[in-house]
Amino acid sequence: MIRKAVLPVAGFGTRCLPASKAIPKEMITIVDKPVIQYVVTEAVKAGIKEIVLVTHSSKSAIENHFDKHFELETQLEAKGKNELLEELRNIIPDDVNIISVRQPEALGLGHAILCARPVIGNDPFAVLLPDVVIDDDGMSSNDLTGMIKAFDDTGKAQIMVETVPRELTYKYGIVALEGAEPAAGKSAPLTGMVEKPKVEEAPSTLAVIGRYLLPGEIFPILAETPPGAGNEIQLTDAIETLRKNSGAAAYRMQGQTYDCGSQLGYLEAILALGRKHPTLGEGFRQLIQQYAAED
Repeated sequence: MIRKAVLPVAGFGTRCLPASKAIPKEMITIVDKPVIQYVVTEAVKAGIKEIVLVTHSSKSAIENHFDKHFELETQLEAKGKNELLEELRNIIPDDVNIISVRQPEALGLGHAILCARPVIGNDPFAVLLPDVVIDDDGMSSNDLTGMIKAFDDTGKAQIMVETVPRELTYKYGIVALEGAEPAAGKSAPLTGMVEKPKVEEAPSTLAVIGRYLLPGEIFPILAETPPGAGNEIQLTDAIETLRKNSGAAAYRMQGQTYDCGSQLGYLEAILALGRKHPTLGEGFRQLIQQYAAED
């Protein structure tokens, strides 16, 4: 059972500028919670107990968000704001550990994952890219849980994918499969990945969306992977070597993704999650209707 996850949060978030100039992009809020909290909650729901933040000196706000704030909690308690106090205390369960390691240089996603090696050791682990928020509303268990089960059943690395319109495949990393595309909630063996292919050359309509389950053997592969695109150590290059050595699979997700690293994706996440909010949802839906009527 996979109990560890790596969240690479050291990047500067240039796609989110100017919002991310002074605060980490992961701390930009969707309704009433920062993006990073949604991603951590997803991991916790799937049974993850150790979350490794691969971070940068400018990202201390992320670590502070998951730390105890004694003075604030004492003040809320004194003022009788018990509901808000409980919400703060339950950002993460007591049995989940948040561990931070530094990425000293921006040498790529593969290098960021390699920085977590001293904490992860030889154990299998999940990688969750914090730009992507996944809505699992109405599902009995989230996609990461299903992905972990596929890993446990097969022993093969899993890459989460979602269906995209064929005319948009040129925007994504697209997987090539052995046989037919799997049904939602299932996985199928990979034969390769193509980064941003021409539409007519795309091997499928399944795009990689920022969730990976990897065995510990990825670390020595990453350590020997030479710089690739952008002169950075690419995780996809290491996964391709892993696939050739021991196999890998694509897990087709069931939930809905929002790319919060782009402005329109972030706005979509606010619309989608705001209207479902347990206390603000009704009022937010009325606001949406109001502004739609004005248009």
